[in-house]
Amino acid sequence: MAQMRSYTATCHRCERWWAIEIPGVRFGYTQARRLDDVEHMARDLLSLMFEVPEDSFRVVVKPELGPELDGLVRRARRARARADEAARASAEANTAAVTGLLALGLTMREAGQLLGLSHQRVAQIAAAGKQAADEPYEAGTVAEDGRSAKRVAER
Repeated sequence: MAQMRSYTATCHRCERWWAIEIPGVRFGYTQARRLDDVEHMARDLLSLMFEVPEDSFRVVVKPELGPELDGLVRRARRARARADEAARASAEANTAAVTGLLALGLTMREAGQLLGLSHQRVAQIAAAGKQAADEPYEAGTVAEDGRSAKRVAER
């Protein structure tokens, strides 16, 4: 199978428009009002110029904002990726801690106090953990006063 051709559409702001250039393509210039329209406009241009279907090639959009703003955007994306990873790690740690604390017989309120979470959040984490483990979550297994399912069952 032939490898799909790839084009880079570089673009920069020009007043209220994005000016688009496709390097290496003669007369490879067009424009778009919004950044999310750049790929479509580049595809449309290439499709018309080469008389090929719009889905027969790849287009990589490369906005150019200048060295300072490009650097700030890269920095913000890296920071968001680190924050997303930290959020995933926090969620995993909370799930493991909630599971362990409730298995020990602590109440939702006690687990929440230890973890710095509300008892409602502890209940949400416990329910999600049970669902993720393919265990059916039975509504009403947690008493209104925050006692764990284990203690409710013992009554």
